[in-house]
Amino acid sequence: MAPSGFEEPPLDCPRCPRLVAFLHELRAAHPDWKNAPVRSFGDLDARLLIVGLAPGMRGANRTGRPFTGDYAGDLLYATLLKFGFAAGTYGADPADGLRLVDCRIANAVRCLPPENKPVPAEFTACRPFLQSEIAAMANARVVLALGKGAHDQILRALAVRPAGAYPFIHGRMHQLPNGLRLADSYHCSRYNTNTGRLTTAMFHDVFAAVRQVLPPV
Repeated sequence: MAPSGFEEPPLDCPRCPRLVAFLHELRAAHPDWKNAPVRSFGDLDARLLIVGLAPGMRGANRTGRPFTGDYAGDLLYATLLKFGFAAGTYGADPADGLRLVDCRIANAVRCLPPENKPVPAEFTACRPFLQSEIAAMANARVVLALGKGAHDQILRALAVRPAGAYPFIHGRMHQLPNGLRLADSYHCSRYNTNTGRLTTAMFHDVFAAVRQVLPPV
């Protein structure tokens, strides 16, 4: 049972009219897709929380599991398996049997936004879910932001001030006032890897640093 105060978004969440309308269109075009708020993956007692920006069109929005079914998930889950934060086999399908180990994955915005770009009002409307999620994770020690957008929303969710004291820098790990560490990585998107902004080695370096803080238990 989830701790008191924690809430997942309802599957018919009405908070963001633009996103509600977009998902309604997608349900008509792709009735076999999830097309709903994507709930987090992994246990609330994990020490590591990974936060992305929002579901991908043919990834989480289609499959219903964060980072599942697109290129970003291929790189992320292979890396989690390499560093012991996942077990099993990633099959790009929620039924693949993969499980997370001491790790949970969420998004700052839980519904697919048009062009993968949430607007400020949507970040604000969805923020209570991230806030309650972090608050419910009593064992959390590290929050890993995949991209600057996720980094900024984590700081806002935690009411960290001044946010400028904790700039987004790939490979940086910040010590936050509440005791959590905020680790930064460029997003593991196909665009970032194709352009060389993020290499597999760079991504592995981020998780190696996280693993130093969170040795296997």
